[in-house]
Amino acid sequence: MTNDVEVGKAGALFEDFLKEQGTYHEATEQAVKRVLAFQLAAAMKEQHISKVEMARRLETSRSQLDRLLDPNNDGVTLAVLSRAAQAVGRTIKVELQ
Repeated sequence: MTNDVEVGKAGALFEDFLKEQGTYHEATEQAVKRVLAFQLAAAMKEQHISKVEMARRLETSRSQLDRLLDPNNDGVTLAVLSRAAQAVGRTIKVELQ
């Protein structure tokens, strides 16, 4: 059984590996986008919002919404993500660390 210290150490080692490979920032951005896409889809499901309805709320097409919800599409702007979050009654919190 793994404890929290071991998990934290493994995470730090992986983070160090990504930095050494020069892919840390890219991987982090991709992970954030995937989490946001997952959270938006979950909020839609929780609130019984169809893709058609969500596209209507965002005043966009269904295909544009599919791109927004695609966790592999990293071409989505922060403004679009913010509008999508508002459409499901949420906000996005961004901070510098």
